[in-house]
Amino acid sequence: MAPRKSEKEKELADRERLTRMSRRYHAEQLEQALAGIHSDVMTRLMAQLEDLRSARALADTRAIALFEINRAITALRERQKLPPINDALPGEPLTAFQIIREIITKVSPPSREKANPKGVSG
Repeated sequence: MAPRKSEKEKELADRERLTRMSRRYHAEQLEQALAGIHSDVMTRLMAQLEDLRSARALADTRAIALFEINRAITALRERQKLPPINDALPGEPLTAFQIIREIITKVSPPSREKANPKGVSG
């Protein structure tokens, strides 16, 4: 008989399950957006976010982009009479800004192909 899970283990497993469900849902949403009426805009936006995330973009450039994204989201929230900043609490789904910040601030290492285009080992 398997040992019973503690409340903390159950909570962690539940949080992991919810995170997987959230990621799956958002992946489906992105797929629909990329195939939808504004697919050209979404495709360019995703490419730009990936470029910002890559090592090609300097930290200062990423910080400026993140600041401008934050200003745009804040202005949109204020126009809708919502609090200007509303970060998710622990256990809640991340907000758009938090997701974008996570994407931009996690720098991808340059791919091996780009770093070594001819495949010559060092």
